[in-house]
Amino acid sequence: MYQLAYEKPKVTLLQESGLGVAEIAARTCYDSFENSENEAVKNAMQHLDIDAINAIADSDLLKNLAWVHHHHSIIEHATLSYLIQGTSRGVLQEHARHRLQAISVRSTRYTMSSVINAFISSLESEDPFSFFLEKLLKLKLFVITDEAYLAIEIRAIFDKLFFQYERDREFIVSAVAKSSLPYLEENRGDAKALFEKLQAGKKKRNVGDKFKHIVSDNWKVDMVVTFNIRSLKNYFDLRDSGAAWFQIRWLAEAMKEVTPVKYLKLIDKEYKNK
Repeated sequence: MYQLAYEKPKVTLLQESGLGVAEIAARTCYDSFENSENEAVKNAMQHLDIDAINAIADSDLLKNLAWVHHHHSIIEHATLSYLIQGTSRGVLQEHARHRLQAISVRSTRYTMSSVINAFISSLESEDPFSFFLEKLLKLKLFVITDEAYLAIEIRAIFDKLFFQYERDREFIVSAVAKSSLPYLEENRGDAKALFEKLQAGKKKRNVGDKFKHIVSDNWKVDMVVTFNIRSLKNYFDLRDSGAAWFQIRWLAEAMKEVTPVKYLKLIDKEYKNK
């Protein structure tokens, strides 16, 4: 894409609520339980069979409300949760604009230690940048996979950290847990051994606070998101579209691929009659 090689995100469906609760919500509005084709809904006011309700895979009423009356508030009672691995921080900025979702994102504040350890260790190498480049390539931190491009990206990170290192007398103590500071003296001149010791040692809490400025839009992001399917309809309408930015379109496509058809039948015209 645009002469750059990318890795597409991986999406796994973690949980689905089923359609039963949404139909019960709709039947409650109209007091029409006796009209349901689903026995668990028909008898819900006399006997609640929760397992049967959660197993409901189709609902004539929900389809009618969604496609004939466009009464979408009812389907907010149906939710899905996805594990998203390997999208970008650039996508995260656009994804987060969809406010009606629960979202939990891998924190750079808490998970940047390996990058900082690689930089500190590189200072003990005869060729600091080459050492740093090798370590960061192995970490697979970016959605772009073109190594020639990544050398430019990683050089920028190295230069930013080195700029900060030269100006900040507290750089090392801000980057390394107190219990790991002795490793710096013990492994003087041995970048590989120092990196291994720092990686195995205790991580500095909130290490990203001081170094988050190095992160670009190409940095990989993992997250768990939960949508109700009314919000999911809006997400797919906007993001699974030729007008959407290609990276978030890849994410929407991957999410749709793992979304059970019973939900897509209520929110996507392509699946309406399937």
